[in-house]
Amino acid sequence: MSELNATAAALLGLLHDGPKTGGQLVAEAGERFGAFFSVTRSQVYRELPALAEAGLLRLGKQGPRSSQQYVLTAAGKKTFKAWLTTEPGPDHLRSPLILRLVHAGSLTGKQRATIVDAARAVYTAEQDAARTAAKTAEDPYAKAVAEFGLAHAKAVLKLLDAIPTNG
Repeated sequence: MSELNATAAALLGLLHDGPKTGGQLVAEAGERFGAFFSVTRSQVYRELPALAEAGLLRLGKQGPRSSQQYVLTAAGKKTFKAWLTTEPGPDHLRSPLILRLVHAGSLTGKQRATIVDAARAVYTAEQDAARTAAKTAEDPYAKAVAEFGLAHAKAVLKLLDAIPTNG
């Protein structure tokens, strides 16, 4: 691979903990990165063969229902470490919710209320989960990321409070 993209790097990082199937990688990415970095099933299944072809992963044990484990190679570990130490470039927030809120003036009050209420339920749950993760994290890096997730959820809830839903 000429240059490691962030999704590929995320997968290599997850595989540092041991072999995983594509489905396990999708689930763990959602759990560990959900507050700040989305990884879709299609992205995972697109990246895995490319990473294997580049020698950064190798195929592991065949699992149930033809699931395939992937194992990080020494080259994969080295490439991931190199990626970690490079300049990350600008962060890009890509939020379908915020995109909708930017255009919420085109909606009726009832439509805005539906979007805001649904988002409030999601971000209240995320806030609760992040608060628990921040309190229980033993690893200082996981704790810092959980605290970021908590601050992000609080910021979105504050944004939702500012969206007029009547009229």
